[in-house]
Amino acid sequence: MPVNLDTRTIESPSATEIYISAAPDQNAPPDRQAQQIFSEIADTLRSKKAAILQERVFAVKDVMKTISDIRLKEYGALDDGVAPSILVCTEGRCGPIAGVQVHAVAADTTPYVIDFDGIRCGRILRLPNRTYLALSNISAPQSPQPTQQAAAMLEKGEAILKQSGTDMLSVARTWMWLADILSWYDDFNRVRNKFFTERGIIGQNTRQSMPASTGIGLAPAGGAQCAMDLIAILEPTDSVQYLPAVGKQHCALEYGSAFSRASKAATPAAETVFVSGTASIDAEGRTTNIDDPEGQINSTIENVRAVLKDMNCADSDVVQAVAYCKTTDVEKIFNVLKGTLPWPWLTAICDICRPDLLFEIEAAATLNQ
Repeated sequence: MPVNLDTRTIESPSATEIYISAAPDQNAPPDRQAQQIFSEIADTLRSKKAAILQERVFAVKDVMKTISDIRLKEYGALDDGVAPSILVCTEGRCGPIAGVQVHAVAADTTPYVIDFDGIRCGRILRLPNRTYLALSNISAPQSPQPTQQAAAMLEKGEAILKQSGTDMLSVARTWMWLADILSWYDDFNRVRNKFFTERGIIGQNTRQSMPASTGIGLAPAGGAQCAMDLIAILEPTDSVQYLPAVGKQHCALEYGSAFSRASKAATPAAETVFVSGTASIDAEGRTTNIDDPEGQINSTIENVRAVLKDMNCADSDVVQAVAYCKTTDVEKIFNVLKGTLPWPWLTAICDICRPDLLFEIEAAATLNQ
């Protein structure tokens, strides 16, 4: 069974970054899909002598154990005990597995694993003049309510950062995986806003150091109501550039959501622009092209490209991109349109953060040193 495998490689004198996007090219039994995907990823990592920094798996809930078992078998020694973020989506055109994203690195030094409360939850890579940290699947399912889980999740992420010698002000990018997002996204924003205010990330006399972010309706496979991935830059210190408003959209904080439209940070081999989850929203924060999937898709792509243009990034600089589609009908329309851009697409079907939003994109683009 063929796999749609896209590998983007960025090289510098001290490291090589490898971005892999892998998705099944056709419908097939999930064990066959998983075996082929993880075999191809493992072969790529071994050929480049690369270690994983961060990994995400998008699939329906019923196949998660199958995926995890096959991943471990195919990876062998490539698995360092840090579990990928496994995210529950709705089945799409290729079947129960939407795809896998991997960010990896090849360098003279290898990432070392972060352990917190006995669980391996992330990695730190130290290179000359730059130190990069990635956390995956940070959650606190012990709390009964989603908002309590969100607050505990943020506090747990902060505790892990402090253990690693840094804090939330070093975070360049977050991903917020939210089960049943439409029922509590406003509540989630209030929790995050309170946390960020108390930490001096937003508010009067602050730098407005809001990370770029995605908040999307993908449930963590482990049963938590929310989970978080993040990227932090420990060195150079205070080097992350936060862009609350960029491209065609104003600051999201104006309508209550504390994230920057993009951020720019020193990653192992490059400067990377992280474009937040972006949708068909105008400068005042209003949804546009309501009930028009094609219009929302085209508007979203236009909004993302406007951010990239402002950051001096070309389409060829994009190393990762996820398209979130509300339904399979939206996915079908997107599949006709996506060939207009040479981006390494991965598509997942899930709810977006508003009932009238049908589509969202996030992206990362690298600028060589």
